[in-house]
Amino acid sequence: MSQAENSDDKSLVERFLEDNVLFLGPDPEIMKNHKLAPESPRETQALAQFTDPEVVNLVRNKLQTACNESFEMVEQMGAAPGAKWGDLISGIWTSSGDLALSSMGGVLLFSVLTQHPVKFIVKYWADEPTVGIHEGDIFMHNDARYGNAHNTDQSLLIPVFHEGQLICFTGAVVHEGENGATEPGGMPSAAESPFDEGLKIPPLKVGENYTFRRDIMTFLQNSVREPKLQLEGMKAKLYAAMRMKDRVLDAIAEYGVDPVIATLRRTLTDTADEVRRRLRTWPDGTVRQNVFPDGTLRENCLVKIRLAMTKKDDELILDFRGSSPEFLNRANNTILSSMKGMLAQEFLTFVWPDLPRNQAVFEPMTVVTDPGSALNCSPDAPNAQCMMTFFPSFTAAQLAVPKFLYSAGERSTDIVAGWYNMIVTLIYGGINQHGELVGNVCADLNGMGGAARSNRDGEHAVAPIFAPMADIGEQELIEEEVPILKIVPNRVMRDNQGFGKFRGGQGYQQIATAKDSAMWGFMVCSIGSKFPSSHGIFGGYGPGTFPLCKIKNVDMFKVMDDQRELLRYTIEELMNDRPFPDATYSTHHMGLQFELAERGELYMLTQGAGGGYGDVLERAPEAVAADYRDGLVSLSTARDIYQVVLNPDTAAVDAEATSAARNAERAARLKRGKPFAEFVKDWETETPPADVPFFGSWGDPRLLFRGTPEDTCPADAIVPVMMPNPKDVRIAELEAKLAQLQG
Repeated sequence: MSQAENSDDKSLVERFLEDNVLFLGPDPEIMKNHKLAPESPRETQALAQFTDPEVVNLVRNKLQTACNESFEMVEQMGAAPGAKWGDLISGIWTSSGDLALSSMGGVLLFSVLTQHPVKFIVKYWADEPTVGIHEGDIFMHNDARYGNAHNTDQSLLIPVFHEGQLICFTGAVVHEGENGATEPGGMPSAAESPFDEGLKIPPLKVGENYTFRRDIMTFLQNSVREPKLQLEGMKAKLYAAMRMKDRVLDAIAEYGVDPVIATLRRTLTDTADEVRRRLRTWPDGTVRQNVFPDGTLRENCLVKIRLAMTKKDDELILDFRGSSPEFLNRANNTILSSMKGMLAQEFLTFVWPDLPRNQAVFEPMTVVTDPGSALNCSPDAPNAQCMMTFFPSFTAAQLAVPKFLYSAGERSTDIVAGWYNMIVTLIYGGINQHGELVGNVCADLNGMGGAARSNRDGEHAVAPIFAPMADIGEQELIEEEVPILKIVPNRVMRDNQGFGKFRGGQGYQQIATAKDSAMWGFMVCSIGSKFPSSHGIFGGYGPGTFPLCKIKNVDMFKVMDDQRELLRYTIEELMNDRPFPDATYSTHHMGLQFELAERGELYMLTQGAGGGYGDVLERAPEAVAADYRDGLVSLSTARDIYQVVLNPDTAAVDAEATSAARNAERAARLKRGKPFAEFVKDWETETPPADVPFFGSWGDPRLLFRGTPEDTCPADAIVPVMMPNPKDVRIAELEAKLAQLQG
């Protein structure tokens, strides 16, 4: 056979394979690349014909206002807790799929995530005869493997045309919650495979002529526990997208199509250029930071997050190699693109909040991971609880950045310590008081304690790390929809702060129960019950560790009727005093899989605190006294941590005794101290401790431990971890005890 015939046969086979793709899964070229798409010929033309910076500013402000307006529309119309209380964004994407503008409030981690499904639509559906992109089309998506945080987030977008030409896309992304997963609420910590995670919608056309297809809508509603919520959420996002489309067309009518196209592109390139300029003011160097999640939500263990952050010229490299291997049957893994979105949140909110909310903020940055790690998991690993690894990854970055900013030539914000980083709240499911099957998450997860700053204390329960402007919800409105009653909804807990020269903002305690339901249950999904999930900086303390507390075999509503004198209103008093004689009191890590609860039983959580900044001995005694008067710290904390001597009745500072106490503590520190070489000799070991399940590198980042000192794998050939079922582990323990008792 001739070479020409071989070539023809090869071309024929290649064309056949191209025309007969069995499955359009996530595109690695799209998913691995968070950079801007190349400038299109139409953008080049618009940029050449339109250069007026004043008009660019006018168009940009008009479109930004449209994003903010549509954000408020979704908040007002949405039914899901995430929609009502700000866990969303709305935005405008270029015709190539880059997010150019998004709402000022909401979940900014979506800013770097949402480009991927749009680029999939542009690449695969534009020229696909059975799909296409036409005016009036409605596209939807939720699968994290095509670009999302996790499957509980749903996006909807529409193309915007002008005179037959695709100009951009508009749409919104909302944490909708319920998605038909193996546990209610959309974030199943019990998921052992991607097929336990509920709806898996790739970028999908769900409507035409701005109208949903009823058959597809019925399919989606039939796949979840709350069909009304699914319908309402899709409608709210559609109307918001249509409002933004109208505003884009208004801008075209007022300024012209070239100014709009040029503004979208310039907003991206100007942002990237400005980030590079600011990075050049940072000192070159490398900062290393380790963070240790203390569990998978099903068992306690140490999961290492290892970061080496390197700044060189105008680029920032975040190297996470040496972090934990993936868990093939646990939900705490993250897709790499999801982690990039969370890392971008650090810069959009805490470093450069003055920059436009778009993906270009992260363009000059590079993320390096080990494929198959928990931070860059395979498609076979579940990721419904990806927050358990990408939140700590965010914290690693947040703790590393101040080392650069402290010496930076330019700063846009105060230097902050580690923000509290866990979603401490109740996920619920069951039959509500109206007889409807429901499942979702409480919005008070948004009240995370703010970190201390370089010049002042952190704010109490101010905002989540993933959304600078979000709300914790109104308890009265929540009680109208679900049978959850908060005996104590949001009460700041004493001593719950990151101690320091400037203390972190405090979190609140929640004491909840349920009534008027034939079937109701709760979940909790948080880490940090054994090992702090965040930290302070420059000598400041991290937050404490927080357990889940339960009081079972009690009906609080009967107690309210007959024995009100037994009531207590803090977790501390309830768990220490144990006022209900026949109840069962218990504490647990905060990875509770869904369990049914009886009427009046109590579930108690503590929202965490922000990390502290600086040495506790440098905190102004008057500030400690003020915290004591406000009930934020106890007398023992003032005395033992801050070394401040107070009058317990008046909170007056004994200046002389305080000075003596602090001098004594400084002397004690010197006595406890060791030369570094001596300390390291005692501290360092060849392998992790045998009695603590440890996952990740110990010394050499090229060698990963898989739970025991004997079980290792190379970082460039990771062997996924399979964890035993905790119930099987418990059964084996009990059988061993039984065998021992039986002799």
